[in-house]
Amino acid sequence: MDAIKRTEDVVTVDVHVAKDLLSSGHRYLDVRTSEEFKGSHISDASNVPYMFIAEEGKVKNPKFMAQVSSICHKEEHLVVGCNSGGRSLRACVDLLNAGYEHVTNMGGGYSAWVDNGLASAGEIKTACKFRP
Repeated sequence: MDAIKRTEDVVTVDVHVAKDLLSSGHRYLDVRTSEEFKGSHISDASNVPYMFIAEEGKVKNPKFMAQVSSICHKEEHLVVGCNSGGRSLRACVDLLNAGYEHVTNMGGGYSAWVDNGLASAGEIKTACKFRP
């Protein structure tokens, strides 16, 4: 049996490499909350929240893997992103451990995408208290 994957096992690329991967046929999986996604997102992105905001704070979406597997095949090449890169990194670990082999984390998340001028007209940056 394969070893359990950890954050060190995740391939993380910057937003420019991620853009190139998306241009070459990779699929973008946005793991931000539905509210963040509705605010603005990368074109043709699929949204499956990795965490929800609850009264007790952020809680992991218990249906995350089931929801991803209903829209993404394990053979697909996925670029996973959130707002700053933390949730997407953890989501990548879960995906790798579930048998997804072609998973790439977009470092810096959607905030870095916007900061680097890659957002198309109409895309806006959402506030992120974790970014400097």
